[in-house]
Amino acid sequence: MPNLRVAVDVGGTFTDICIMDEETGQIRIEKTASSKDPIDGIMAGVEKAAIDLREVALFSHGTTVATNALITRRLPRTAMVCTEGFRDVIEIRRANKEDLWDTYKDVVKPYVPRRDRLTVPERIDAQGAIVTQLDEAAARDVARVLKRRGVAAVAVCFMNAYMNGANERRMKAILEEELPGVPVSTSSGVMPEIFEHERFSTTVVNAALSPVVVDYTTRLGDRLKQEGYTRDLLLLHTGGGVMTPASVKDFAARLAGSGIAAGAIASRHVAMLCGFRNSIGLDMGGTSTDVSLAYDGQSRVTKDWHIEFGYPIRFSSIEVLTIGAGGGSLAWTDEAGSLRNGPQSAGANPGPACYGNGNRQATNTDANVVLGRLGTSLAGGKITLDPALAAAAVDEVAASFGLTRHAAADAVIRVANANMSDAVRLISISRGYDPRDFALVAFGGAGALHGAAIARDLAIPAVIVPPNPGVTSALGCLLVDMQHDFSESHIGAAADADPATIEAAFGRLEQEALDRLAHEGVALADIVLQRSVDMMYLGQWRSLAVTAPSPIGAIADLVEAFHANHEREYNFRRDDAPVSLFRLNLKAIGVVPKAELAMHEPTGVVPQPVSRRPVWFDGEAPIDTPVYERADLPAGFTLKGPAVVEQVDSTVVVPPGTTASVDTYLNIIIRVKE
Repeated sequence: MPNLRVAVDVGGTFTDICIMDEETGQIRIEKTASSKDPIDGIMAGVEKAAIDLREVALFSHGTTVATNALITRRLPRTAMVCTEGFRDVIEIRRANKEDLWDTYKDVVKPYVPRRDRLTVPERIDAQGAIVTQLDEAAARDVARVLKRRGVAAVAVCFMNAYMNGANERRMKAILEEELPGVPVSTSSGVMPEIFEHERFSTTVVNAALSPVVVDYTTRLGDRLKQEGYTRDLLLLHTGGGVMTPASVKDFAARLAGSGIAAGAIASRHVAMLCGFRNSIGLDMGGTSTDVSLAYDGQSRVTKDWHIEFGYPIRFSSIEVLTIGAGGGSLAWTDEAGSLRNGPQSAGANPGPACYGNGNRQATNTDANVVLGRLGTSLAGGKITLDPALAAAAVDEVAASFGLTRHAAADAVIRVANANMSDAVRLISISRGYDPRDFALVAFGGAGALHGAAIARDLAIPAVIVPPNPGVTSALGCLLVDMQHDFSESHIGAAADADPATIEAAFGRLEQEALDRLAHEGVALADIVLQRSVDMMYLGQWRSLAVTAPSPIGAIADLVEAFHANHEREYNFRRDDAPVSLFRLNLKAIGVVPKAELAMHEPTGVVPQPVSRRPVWFDGEAPIDTPVYERADLPAGFTLKGPAVVEQVDSTVVVPPGTTASVDTYLNIIIRVKE
């Protein structure tokens, strides 16, 4: 029987592959260079890792294909069919700006230009009654125009269709008759919620991405099948679950942001293994840092996100903050003479100055080399670092501020750490969470270099470094279930709400969920349904989700839960204020059997350092610091800082005044003393 689970996370520089043996729980990793066509990089990695796809029981994949298509605007020609008079909703938007004070910065153009946004006579009122039937003659005329233009996808966005999608469904049927093979997305099918711009924007993104991701998943599925893989390809989506190619055609926009969700899932899982139900994930790579938060074992989820500002995607997504702070982030001086760090980056090419590829500007990697925290090689010796080039780049910073070389390097790192600490504050303190109640999971190629310093800055008591920090995101792809999110608008005062009506609405959502998971081959016994209700104080427009029971009981219990959630999130509650219901949500989970990670018994062996070197920490003088090889550290081993732990995909810094221990899963847990 197939007994391997394979997860692939494609990044801009490397394609990471994580292989787990179901029987033993042992994990091995492989990294290969990413290619222009991600599928070539994936298959090259499979070959390099010597994976026999006939022995693979599960192949899970986090992809950036959808994200990159939106960022680069390499999208097929997409059209939009709207209610007469409403073709400009997605261009008018909310009239807000990403930078409130920059009046000259324009929001990027819509994904569908105005000439491809056509209209038809039809109208649904706010209660869902059909005021004007769809003009089918006009609809067919529009379909023929789009056929002549050779559009590759169509979004159908009618006013108030969230209350009644009959006209949209008829328009879709006509388009499918006139444009066979062209995918059609309807707003009532993709996102049946109030707020026209958000609903239209999500539908347009979904339509535009459909040909892109369907082509990609079909080609990847065919390549895997040719090599012997017989199961469904599982694709990680932003909500923190996976879906099969059968659902991609209808919900392509769920793959936008697929890659960053994997790291958040993995960091939560690792923290739970270490006994921490509250955790903050710090995924620091070469260009950026992704920060996520899990509270009481659950990742924070948002519906307020986008790839490009102004064009929201309202599918549920694990909340991840991304900032421009990575190993390749450049140190520079602003017009006021202050030292700054990022978001500009040297990237993978030319990379940090110490790579020797022509960059002369100091980066975080160069500063860490000067301070002795990084050695002279990365990726198991595949990348050699030149300390002289790193020193020359840092000397430029030192000359600008009249500092010594090591003081300048320390300043570069401190500014980078401050930027990352601010991101952690945004996702924790600003959301009503105290960082002191959390563990920090530091991963990515550079996360373990900076994790302890950030934890100390925020009084976080513990830092967890997974066994393979550089491929932890790929591991996240192995830890997820089939998952889909469904919603239905339900607007009205809580005092007037009828539990029977709400229960009937949840019944409709649950039947839709059961049908979709059955279509993906999930057995009824493996399905879990989770309900929630979005609520708000009367007059607000931002809502909070409250867990709802099955069946729906007293509305007063939901109202009390809303007050409690509002107090935690915003630090106040108004028990005397009327509360409104806004939306009903259903999360449908198809449980995928998961192999357990291997546990290791303490051996009592005390490993010896492989070398020693001077490392600068907070003082002016270096400290003679032992350097350990990560593979030599057994479960149960404890060491006191300072120490440096090196491995193929990352370097762990254990500063003075901290203690690091290795648990039974071979995670390093650094206890940070205040």
